[in-house]
Amino acid sequence: MVVSSTATAVSTTTTAAGTVVVEDRFACMGSEAHVVLTGADPGALEGLPELARARIDRLERIWSRFIADSELSLLNASPGRWHDVSDETFELVRRGLAARRATAGRFDPTMLDAVVAAGYTSSLAPVDVGPVDVMGAPHAPGVRRRSGRAGSDGAGSERAGGEHDGSCGVELDPSGRRVRVRPGCGFDPGGIGKGFASDLVVDELIDAGAGGACVNIGGDLRVAGAPPGVPVGTGWATAPADGVGSWVVGVEDPRDPSGPVLRRLSLLDGAVATSSRCRRRWRREDGSEAHHLIDPSTREPATGEVLTATVVAARGWIAEALATAAFLEGSQGAAPVVADLGATGVLVTSSGVVELPGLDAFLLR
Repeated sequence: MVVSSTATAVSTTTTAAGTVVVEDRFACMGSEAHVVLTGADPGALEGLPELARARIDRLERIWSRFIADSELSLLNASPGRWHDVSDETFELVRRGLAARRATAGRFDPTMLDAVVAAGYTSSLAPVDVGPVDVMGAPHAPGVRRRSGRAGSDGAGSERAGGEHDGSCGVELDPSGRRVRVRPGCGFDPGGIGKGFASDLVVDELIDAGAGGACVNIGGDLRVAGAPPGVPVGTGWATAPADGVGSWVVGVEDPRDPSGPVLRRLSLLDGAVATSSRCRRRWRREDGSEAHHLIDPSTREPATGEVLTATVVAARGWIAEALATAAFLEGSQGAAPVVADLGATGVLVTSSGVVELPGLDAFLLR
């Protein structure tokens, strides 16, 4: 169920392991957010659900292209001018350009004009992230790693090189924390914003005292710290085979969304994101159907065999970018693109399921 951002949806439970689990749900970023916090006692988590809501609300207000006075809307509306932006917006754009370079343009957040031309001109109906139980099992795209962390958390930005990419029409001025887009270009946060928001909020919740945290925005999520199935402060290091000591997530089957999950995966610390052409669809004036995943080579909604691409990575922003890149590459080309940044995942195509190399480390059989 999707709830409004002003509704009270906070619940508190205690697991058999004695861990206090606080959960909150609210609408945001054209989706539903599900925040799960763990702690040794309720007092340690007091005020943290409100902190999460406030931070996600701020990020939406400065990033949304559907809010006329957001920082990104003002940036896109005035091409050719340098704009002073917040640290969050600067880092979002920097990561977007880094992901573009790291994926050789397969993920490209600078095609706002093509997205708009395809008909994505207004916010669509929220996407329900599905329930998360007290064992930490979100029924949405998901994850696990026995060794703890999934992939590298900074490879994308460092290996991409530089702080701006004039070839794509977006430039950064690190000394002044400024951004400029060239005429005919625009920055679209839709393919990376939810993942980066999850990264920021999880890190802040852990710093504020949460023993563990999961922030799931529309099925793109980041987890860190103690999962609900273990006592906080026990110093767990590995996840048992049944996944009780990890954050466990079910990968939805787009061919039967209401049916059993396709794969069960778990993670100690990391992120997951899914790109899908089965949601966020609309009908254009000519009667044709379109979706939000744009193929940079055609500047049109992508066509092909892939229905969904789910990626497991160290950070949400990396997972989101690689999910889009894997979706566009298809079952034959996705593996090297994803593996190059230390990630893995699973694709669902019209003819079956394709597990990418490395997924076994996360699978719950």
